[in-house]
Amino acid sequence: MPRADVRGTRQNDRVTDASRLPKALRPFSSGQYRLLATALAASLLSAGAWLVAAVWQVVELGGSPADLSLVAVGSSLGLVIAVLFGGVAADRIPQRRILFVVEITRGAGFAVAAVLAATGVVEVWHIAAISFLLGIADGFFYPAYSAWLPGILPAEQLLAANGIEGVLRPAVMQAAGPALASAFIALQGPWLAFATVGVLQAAAAVVLAIMRTTPVRRDPDDVVVHPVRQTFIDLRDGFSYLLRTRWLFATLVFAVVLVFLIMGPIEVLLPFAVKDQTGGGAGAFALALAAFGLGGAVGSLTVASLRIPRRYLTLMILAWGVGSAPLAIIGYTSSLWVMVVALFVVGLLFDGAQVLWGTLLQRRVPPDMLGRVSSLDFFVSLALMPISMAVAGPIGEAVGLAPAFLVAGLVPPLLAFATLALARLGRDELAHPLDGALDESAVTGAEAAAGFEPPVDERHDRDEAAARVDPEPR
Repeated sequence: MPRADVRGTRQNDRVTDASRLPKALRPFSSGQYRLLATALAASLLSAGAWLVAAVWQVVELGGSPADLSLVAVGSSLGLVIAVLFGGVAADRIPQRRILFVVEITRGAGFAVAAVLAATGVVEVWHIAAISFLLGIADGFFYPAYSAWLPGILPAEQLLAANGIEGVLRPAVMQAAGPALASAFIALQGPWLAFATVGVLQAAAAVVLAIMRTTPVRRDPDDVVVHPVRQTFIDLRDGFSYLLRTRWLFATLVFAVVLVFLIMGPIEVLLPFAVKDQTGGGAGAFALALAAFGLGGAVGSLTVASLRIPRRYLTLMILAWGVGSAPLAIIGYTSSLWVMVVALFVVGLLFDGAQVLWGTLLQRRVPPDMLGRVSSLDFFVSLALMPISMAVAGPIGEAVGLAPAFLVAGLVPPLLAFATLALARLGRDELAHPLDGALDESAVTGAEAAAGFEPPVDERHDRDEAAARVDPEPR
């Protein structure tokens, strides 16, 4: 049998095996994806454990909300600084190699924290510095993972894969990770939690080491100049694509303001709301995070099991905006269970919308731009996160927790309706449906693995056809 026929038969076998699974689980028919999901789960578990361990290390050192802001700012600042370069790297360097180096770097950071805490010499600035290093690592992780996924899976499985990530992220990072850290803190202290997450990072690196490297999906006509100059050319091209793509630009502007409003209260003020208003400790804080994570898991799994909605942009923006409303309750209740329910609803809507967003990027962004656009997504949407975290502590001390959470809950819904009206996103989503045939700009996992790119003439014809469908600037 000719080699092409053999390859086609194997691909058909893979599709047949996948069709036997529920829609939300079909990506697991790929052995490479199973390994990637295992590495992702180990990495997310360590990240969730670090979140609680770092917070409680600061609390045990007698830290204030301002001190916790310093730690949170370190992580987000490192992410914002590195993520643009992470996107360029993801479009130039095989993504498996990037993820492997990231996991090694994170493991080293956790190990240093464990040694400092175990020997009793740890200080707040140590935790802030390690958080900064972890933020830099995350800046390279997210673009590489987002750009690698379409190279491993066919386009019709991307929604399910993003749903699986959406389940793993809250269930493992925001529920299992904090629960694990809480148990080790109660047993020995934060140092044991730090040591445990270091081991988890080593496990993730081992899994990535045995995976296959897939080709980087680049335009075959791309001319590479000096690496430094090429880096800034790639950054320029990424920003240019962002500015001329209306649905992308409008969503990210919305995200900038949304993140500024909600991330400070969630990351910095929530531990103190749990501690001061409910009298809870590390276990209560972990339960609050677990509720947020469980809601996110339910929302992600639900969206992954359904077809992409016709009004995907409208529903996504509204889910993020209206989903913030329960935050207004947190500052006014002394009941831990009320906080738990509110955070469950927030997680449900936020992560369900995030599954749509990740799939939207992978389906509508050109493959050779996906790393940069993913990095721009993180950079632009998180640009004000350090400021939000930096001001949340002082604002919480100045005006109280209740007003801070009230603003975080009531302003985002108004912002969502304004974004939909001003950007006319309804017209865009109707002109570019994702619930029928696969987007013409998508490249399947098999094609990407083979280094496939549409011929120049085909890309030109496709772009002209798209322009006829949507004559308005996007």
